Parts: sequence; structure tokens; C-alpha cells
Amino acid sequence: MTYCYCMTGTAVCNSIFLLKNVTALSPILLYIEEYILKLKSRRVLLLTSEEPGWDHVQAMQERKALHTLLAKRQEDLPPRRMKDSYLEVILPLGSQPEIREKYLNVHNSVRFGRILEDLDSLGVLICYTHTKQETQPRSPLSIVTALVDKINLCKKIIYPDCDIKFTGNVSWVGRTSMEVKMHMLQLHGGDYSPVLDATFVMVARDPENKRPAFVNPLIPESPEEEEIFKQGELNKLKRIDFSTASLLKMAPTAEERNIVHDIFLNTLDTRTVSFRSRKLPPNSVWMEDAKLKGLQICHPQERNIFNRIFGGFLMRKAFELGWATACSYGSSRPFIVSVDDIMFQRPVEVGSLLLLSAQVCYTEKNYIQVRVHSEVYDADTREHQTTNIFHFTFISENEVPRVIPKTYGESMLYLDGKRHFAAIMKDI
Repeated sequence: MTYCYCMTGTAVCNSIFLLKNVTALSPILLYIEEYILKLKSRRVLLLTSEEPGWDHVQAMQERKALHTLLAKRQEDLPPRRMKDSYLEVILPLGSQPEIREKYLNVHNSVRFGRILEDLDSLGVLICYTHTKQETQPRSPLSIVTALVDKINLCKKIIYPDCDIKFTGNVSWVGRTSMEVKMHMLQLHGGDYSPVLDATFVMVARDPENKRPAFVNPLIPESPEEEEIFKQGELNKLKRIDFSTASLLKMAPTAEERNIVHDIFLNTLDTRTVSFRSRKLPPNSVWMEDAKLKGLQICHPQERNIFNRIFGGFLMRKAFELGWATACSYGSSRPFIVSVDDIMFQRPVEVGSLLLLSAQVCYTEKNYIQVRVHSEVYDADTREHQTTNIFHFTFISENEVPRVIPKTYGESMLYLDGKRHFAAIMKDI
């Protein structure tokens, strides 16, 4: 067994994983162990900015020569099977207590933000395994996270003193994109029990991360794999439909318009005859009072070879602000239930001022739906540009107040949160 540094987004994270050999898959895992070590020694693919003397400008110059290794057509690449990209990775929290501190939170459980970083790491690693070419000592591809489709949890608490096992493989492939399904289990009483299932979408880019690049096609080998592949295609169509029906593009449905109008009527002050006079119902909170904001200065420590901040770090920061917002709103400890529809719209450059805004946008019983909006602020132009939208579903220990929108814009946030919550409830 070999310790290795795993790739997070397009960076090398200093999280330590333990690759565990599986008899049927040991050649792949041994290759990955060797491959990661080569990455660190040769500085071929993805480098850590923490290494002394590391120069991302020089590294980018070296990568330009890899353009000649790119396939001109997808048909020129050999097809892969799902088992070719399968990886099993151990995070030894129980057997190696010295790494536990990095994952520990104040409630004596595992920080979920760190798990998000590790899932991002594993997703990229799986995709590099899928696209590896025996004849190429260096991969010309830059694989980045495009979307976190969903992460559903079946356990409230992740224990800090028990080993964690991650498994995953490529489950669907387009021309330049790959869907990766990952599972996380934790060791209890000698057996691993499920904790979460995750679906990420990764995209392949050229060596300079400027244009799309072709990836190896995927061949299902059994009826079960054909069903998994078909589900990947359905997931793609669902994402398109969800985007098309976005409230930023389309008007609410008739049912949704009735919901908004009912909220409006229930908040009118009956003592006056005015549309502007509003009254907060009992056990409710105005939406404008259910938000938190944060600022992150993007230092070089979290950069990748392209001098940009890697996605796992952004997810961790967004989750932690979302958790704090849910905690403040519900006045008790919230537990993450689901993460969905995280779209990476724009890269975050080193040196940026990253503004994070978390908003409770929908509540139901003891569930809290939180939307985190991230944007970068350019101090020279004074312009704001959205980089990510994050959606988190939490469950509180107690029933929470109902969040009430006041303006039309807040009503659209409320309906959007309601849509995400309804979609999550169908899956869990």
C-alpha cells in the first residue's frame, strides 16, 4: 500500500489517501500509484503550488508541447469499459489517527467540506484512469469538474475515528465529457456501510485548458451497465430540461404563481388597504433576514497549474457558509442531506476577491434549503461576475420557522428552492 497525493479539480490536494489493492483491479491501482508519484516527480500534469521553486508559468510552457498528443477524433481513441476506470480508495482516519485532525469538526465528526474536496479529487483521478494511454507517458488532457449533479447522504454523522472507503468509476461518456459515479462507505464493526452516493460531471480540455478535447468512448458490457449508461444519458437530458425551465428564463407555472400569490395574501396587513403594508405571519422569518455573507481572498496556496483556484476548495467554502446559515436559521445543529446542481460557470483567478452569499430560500418542517451564490469582484473595474451557484439541503434537529419572501425576486428564489427540494425528496 502506498500513500499518494490525489488530484483535486485541476490541482494536487495535500489530502492523503491510501490506495487499497483489490485483487481483480490491482494492475489499475498499481498504475495509479505509480502515475501519481510520476506527477509529483516530473511535474507533468498537475502540480502543487506548495512545492519549493514551483513556477506555474514554466509548467504551462511545458504543457504546450502536449498538444500533438491530442486525438483529432473520438473514433481514434480506444473504447473503455466501466471496470477499466474503477478505483477503490481508503481514507485511513481510524488506522492512521495522525491525519484525523484535518477532518475533525467541533462536533467530533468529519467535516463534510473536506469530503467534498476528496470526492472532487477522486472524480478527476477516475477520469484520468479512463483516458490513460499506454503509449503516452504524459496525458495531454486537462480534466476539470464541470458539474456536481447530486450528492445524497444516507447517514447524518460521519465518524472521525473509522476508516472511510471511496469507490467509483466512469458511468457515462459523451464526446468531451464524462459522468462519474462515486460511493462513500465507512467501517463499522468490521463491515463497510454506505454513507453517500455522488454523481459528478467532468470535462476534458486541451493541455492549456482552453478548448474541449475528446475522451475515450465507453462500452457497457452487461444489461446492468447498459442501464447505468442509459441513466447517464437521462441525467444529461434532465439537466437540459431543468435549465430550460429555469425561472431566470421562463415564467413560473400556474401552480407556482398561485403559491406566490397566496404568500402575498397571507402577509398583507388586514388593518390597511395597501399592497405595501406587509405583516409577518407567526413562526416565520422574512427571507431578507435569513442570509449570511462571506469574503475569501484567493491566495496562491489553493491554485492549480492554470493559476486558478480549484473547485474542491470553492465547494468546501460554500458548504461551510451554507451550514453556518442553516445553523443560524434553525438555532440548532443542521445535518447535510443532499448537494445538487453545482455548476462551475467561471474560473476563479488567484488574487480574486471571492464574495459568497448564502440564502435560506425554502423551508419545510425541519428541512432547510440553502442557496449559495459566489462571485468574484474586480477591484479595478468594480465589476461582479458570478462563478458558481451551490444548492444544499439540510435537516435541523427541530422544526424550523417558515421563510417568507417579500419581493418578486425573493419569490423566484423561493420557487427555485422549492423545485430543488422537491427533486431531492424524490431521490432520497
